[in-house]
Amino acid sequence: MIRICRWIAVGFPLWVVLGCAWAWFFPDQWAWVGPLIKPGLGVIMLGMGLTLRVQDFQSVIRHPVCVLIGVAAQFTVMPASGWLLATTFGLEPGLAIGLILVSCCPGGTASNVVCYLARANVPLSVLMTMTSTFTAVVMTPLLTKWLAGSILNVDAWGLFKSMIQIVLLPLVAGIAVNSLLDRMRNPEPIRRWVGALGPVLSVWIIVLIVGYIVGVNRLSISAVAGPLFVSVLLLHLSGFGLGYVLMKLAGKPEAFRRTVSIEVGMQNSGLGAALAKEHFPQYAVAPVPAAISAVYHCLIGSILAAIWGRDGSDARRSEADDVGEADRDAS
Repeated sequence: MIRICRWIAVGFPLWVVLGCAWAWFFPDQWAWVGPLIKPGLGVIMLGMGLTLRVQDFQSVIRHPVCVLIGVAAQFTVMPASGWLLATTFGLEPGLAIGLILVSCCPGGTASNVVCYLARANVPLSVLMTMTSTFTAVVMTPLLTKWLAGSILNVDAWGLFKSMIQIVLLPLVAGIAVNSLLDRMRNPEPIRRWVGALGPVLSVWIIVLIVGYIVGVNRLSISAVAGPLFVSVLLLHLSGFGLGYVLMKLAGKPEAFRRTVSIEVGMQNSGLGAALAKEHFPQYAVAPVPAAISAVYHCLIGSILAAIWGRDGSDARRSEADDVGEADRDAS
């Protein structure tokens, strides 16, 4: 059963594409998802927290350079690209705010699966996802306010409160519960099941969110398909490309380059969609860039995983070797 769950999680890009196709042709069947978007994101964050323990934060201290480069790129490369593309393509306000918002979001949990398939450094991927998610509680509202404030009035405080409710509280609750498991005589079977079922639940919640947004806004998507699809595609290509280049310039090994590339290129699109729907209701199309983003980053990540997974090259070294090198760099 655990193996089946893992295969379901690995099929994330396929489920997203199928969900979008279903919602496009039968949008009425997805109407019930709308009220569940915000609590659904909370469930995903809770699941992430259940896979983390307090000890995991010590790893951030042991690998400061790699985590710092990755998280810094997450909140510089992507937001700058989002603003530049929205301005260059002259997107209407609703789409512009949606693109900028999703570019300011942290990395998504799907990146951990893609890193595994791409023979990247999975522990570093988890650390970056965790660190960028906590950092986003403050950075996402601030960056969105700064970059999109010229387009319309952005309630940074409202965004911050939503980040607390959707991200921080569920994460902390999950970490607390996971830490309590250490008091059990044999907590590992429970952790294995949580680690297997959590990604599956996250996959299906994101598929529901993306499908709902596509179904509700299919006419608007058809009207602006050209500039919208191109701008979102370029957003993610810049993230994947620049993330890899930055780590190469820093002299890090191949597995680390792949990890940061994937982490920067794959956003938490579900969070972007939820925030857009919650805080910019005057623009029905605001969540649309996040929905397109989910499709694009999953497909690009899967393609890279297929290429890198076949060609191990430097990344064929064990993760223990990679971690050892990171430890030497940190010291």
